[in-house]
Amino acid sequence: MELLRNILGGLVVLLGLSVIAMSYIRQIRNILNSRRGTGGWSSPAPLVGPVLVVLGGWLLPLHFGWWVLIAFLVDPDTVIVLIGLPWLFRGLVERDHSDSDTKKGLQLTQTNGFIEDRRGRAQMHIVGSILGTAVGDAMGLPYEGLSRRRGERLIGPPDRHHFFFGRGMVSDDTELTCMVAQSIIASRTDVGAFQRQLSRRLRLWLLGLPAGIGWATLRSTLRLWIGFSAEKSGVFSAGIGPAVRAPVIGAAIDDIELSRRLLLVSTRMTHTDPKAQYGASAVALASRMARRNETVAGADFLHHLQAELGTDGDELVSLIRAAVHSVDNGQSTAAFAAGIGLAHGVSGYVYHTVPVSIHAWLSHQRDFRSAITNVIDCGGDTDSTGAIVGGIVGASVGRAGIPAEWIERLFEWPRSINWMERLAVQMESTLQSNAPSDAPVRPIELPVYGVLLRNLLFLVVVLYHSLRRWLPPY
Repeated sequence: MELLRNILGGLVVLLGLSVIAMSYIRQIRNILNSRRGTGGWSSPAPLVGPVLVVLGGWLLPLHFGWWVLIAFLVDPDTVIVLIGLPWLFRGLVERDHSDSDTKKGLQLTQTNGFIEDRRGRAQMHIVGSILGTAVGDAMGLPYEGLSRRRGERLIGPPDRHHFFFGRGMVSDDTELTCMVAQSIIASRTDVGAFQRQLSRRLRLWLLGLPAGIGWATLRSTLRLWIGFSAEKSGVFSAGIGPAVRAPVIGAAIDDIELSRRLLLVSTRMTHTDPKAQYGASAVALASRMARRNETVAGADFLHHLQAELGTDGDELVSLIRAAVHSVDNGQSTAAFAAGIGLAHGVSGYVYHTVPVSIHAWLSHQRDFRSAITNVIDCGGDTDSTGAIVGGIVGASVGRAGIPAEWIERLFEWPRSINWMERLAVQMESTLQSNAPSDAPVRPIELPVYGVLLRNLLFLVVVLYHSLRRWLPPY
């Protein structure tokens, strides 16, 4: 049996090497044809040869090591595609950016520096919250897991995008926010339908191979795949995931009881620790109060939070009270974080992330740039804190209150700026519609091939950042 496996492995390796050799022949022929002007360009077939070599090596068996990387790097077809992928993606992003808002059905006018649309201010808040989440997420992503000092030395100040040649990309935080919006649209705020829609989208989302997914969300999604119901798929975790996708609910839903029920479904599908629910409730409340008021007094927010959580949330209320007192005393967000033991970075624990995020929001309620830079300066789980603060402040200031260069430098497709704006407009239209609640609504979707292409590029860039962190400056 062992001999048969070795023979089979050897044959598969030889087949893979033959495919790689044919790739060289094909590319040489392409070059010659190009010089002669005879045409006949052959398309590359990336990954086929290297995958066969790796599969054969596993059958032999060989220990996985540097030879696996070499197998991919010596295949010209694979190298050509990896080199060309950023340029292809850039072309798709720029083509999407070139589409005007009116072509996409988004009709906005400018009033007093902030977006107003023909339906009123509701659309402004939803657009601002979704785009604010995306921009804050993308700004914070390169700094994730770094202390304040290391982030400054390695990357520089968070005054522009640093993820990919001066451009930004979003993490799973924005992706999940968009899935919540799509589920609200498809369900027309029916809680049972919302639960079914969100669980289905979580399962399909995992097929796109997202990089950097939270551990609790990953386990919960896998549980959905193996047959657990949406009521039982969550795991006991007090992570930040539910709080990150809470701003859009607070920005869009006026009915407090409905907002509370949707938030409970969104939270418990992945996180069952009550702390995760309390943290998400605090963020949704902040988003709802931000969109209703020019500025929110810290004492008023604290009063409403106590009424929302009751005595069960006393620990979080105590931390938020400390944040409010800190803001009243003029303390910076980084100083507040250091004061509660987070001098080396804010963790993904919801009772760390939410108080720091609330502090940044209360300190800079109408200044998106300052709110984001100050919360990123704290270090740690910066994409999540950036997404939360961006979603709250964005709900208040709208699209025009977000720095234009931060929006324009987002390097995203197919989940582009235009796509997210269209999603927000459709969400507002659905919520304002007088159609029967059981009337079917199909939210705008993403092309599967586009998601896979984007996630491949995102993974490559994430791996680069991971390797870069091993090098100085420390």
